Amino acid sequence: MTIAGTESLMSIRVLIVDDHAVVRQGLRIFLDMEPDFVIVGEAADGAAAVQLARQLRPDVVLMDLLLPVMDGVTATGHIRRELPDTEVIALTSVLENNSVFRAIQAGAIGYLLKDTEAPRLREAIKAAADGKVQLSPEAATVLLREVRTPSSSEHLTERETEVLQLLADGRSNKEIARQLQIAETTVKSHVKSIMQKLDVASRTQAALYAVRAGKVLSRRADFAT
Repeated sequence: MTIAGTESLMSIRVLIVDDHAVVRQGLRIFLDMEPDFVIVGEAADGAAAVQLARQLRPDVVLMDLLLPVMDGVTATGHIRRELPDTEVIALTSVLENNSVFRAIQAGAIGYLLKDTEAPRLREAIKAAADGKVQLSPEAATVLLREVRTPSSSEHLTERETEVLQLLADGRSNKEIARQLQIAETTVKSHVKSIMQKLDVASRTQAALYAVRAGKVLSRRADFAT
């Protein structure tokens, strides 16, 4: 378990979680080359990840799923419940259906495979920090194939439907607020209400439900590419 030193106030603060030291080192070397990122810490197991997240409050956690002591899905759930402003991207070699579902249900905003190319990972971290859904094409295919169409979406308000459409189009809360000319805190309230009405645990699930339900005519490339 390691903790970084000083950082720029404008940097995206990243916590790396992987039980393989060589993977953590590789990610650190790559991300240290990006001026918009600062690595605030590293953890080799899920329990240490939760402890460090509580202490450091990173903007984004890169979370492996196959971890000792506490698995990555459980750690993701703890972090998302306790630190709602911290986003988690599952960065894993596993593409088993249950792993994808569980990670998203735990609150991960993204699911990327470890063979993701460097520019894509860089953009995914930036987008996640901005509250945008990030899925690998493979994970998006799995989720869209299996997700059920929400039966309760009919009682979403007109405004909630607008927010849901923009959410599924890959927009951040700030972008939604700007487009609808409402406060960002109001957008957050709408998103919370939408998740409750659709009975989902994350904005990622809400976005997928919207696509499955046909509420979105097109999706931005950063949603599933």
